[in-house]
Amino acid sequence: MADQSIAGPVKAMGASEGDRSGRARAVILMLCLGLAVAVLLSLTSGASDASALNVIRDWLFGTIPGDAALNARDSLIVHDIRLPRVILGMLVGAALAVCGAVMQGLFRNPLADPGLIGVSAGSSLGAVAIIVLGGTMLAPVTALLGTLALPLAAFFGALATTLVLYQVATRRGQTSVATMLLAGIALAALAMALTGILIFMADDRQLRDLTFWSLGSLGGATWAKIASVGPIIVLALAAMPFLARGLNALALGEAAAGHLGIPVQRLKYTAIIGVSAAVGASVAVSGGIGFVGIVVPHLLRLLIGPDNRYLLPASALLGASLLMLADAVARTIVAPAELPIGIVTAVAGAPFFLWILLRKRGVIDL
Repeated sequence: MADQSIAGPVKAMGASEGDRSGRARAVILMLCLGLAVAVLLSLTSGASDASALNVIRDWLFGTIPGDAALNARDSLIVHDIRLPRVILGMLVGAALAVCGAVMQGLFRNPLADPGLIGVSAGSSLGAVAIIVLGGTMLAPVTALLGTLALPLAAFFGALATTLVLYQVATRRGQTSVATMLLAGIALAALAMALTGILIFMADDRQLRDLTFWSLGSLGGATWAKIASVGPIIVLALAAMPFLARGLNALALGEAAAGHLGIPVQRLKYTAIIGVSAAVGASVAVSGGIGFVGIVVPHLLRLLIGPDNRYLLPASALLGASLLMLADAVARTIVAPAELPIGIVTAVAGAPFFLWILLRKRGVIDL
């Protein structure tokens, strides 16, 4: 009975459970193939003409006589520059998309997003504090944590913002969407103001780094960065699918979910900590990349419905693919220079977000 009650609110577009499940599995399979294509395109895109196919051929069949110099150059570019960038793009894209889907399920609103409600701004504040004050006031912290200082600072900034947001927006176990959005705007403004103070204190080198970092980029991807934030993002993403059943039940309301045996408070805190960890680690290494968390889940709901059992893994796949494609565009559109990836996602995501708002208000019917 509980399973049937949980399944009820997630039926979409009049399809039966079997039809929706089959469609969702087919979409996930297509997304897996699309991810493979995106990886190949990302490995072969850039200002250099290095051939990823040559490197793959070298991995599979060994060095071909007469091509040693070419393979050595291609291997350096692909293995040490492009491959870390691809892996980091997959991790960040999946994290932002899944966190957007989780927050939309938690707040029961398809417009909830870590960037819109201040979580990303809080994460940025923590990261900027380490960048600017890491050699002075926070020197003991950076000395103690080493390379983990930046992702951990971003995580605690995101966690603090999310907890404050949740406490402000929730009364008697009920979360007000309007209060959540308004409080998110206020918290984001406060975090941006504090970030501005830190930027005012920064020197010329830090200002240059912060300017490009705030626009979002995967250009600084290295194996060391992946080693520092990869485990955090992977663990957070691995925990998210276990929230799917609870998020589905939460669509009925918190009281109904509790009657169905869902530990609502534990679900909320687990979701908050997971989102904070993934967003914090992502922002620490990629800067501000917007609209992925709102565009990807909403687009997938139109295709497969709101069932989080399928929505969360599909969001991870599509988010990873879209961010890698956006990064490929950023690397090639103004080659040999590089456009910040946050600009690319904003140019593509902002019109889609406006379309969502107009569609919900009935201005357009598409």
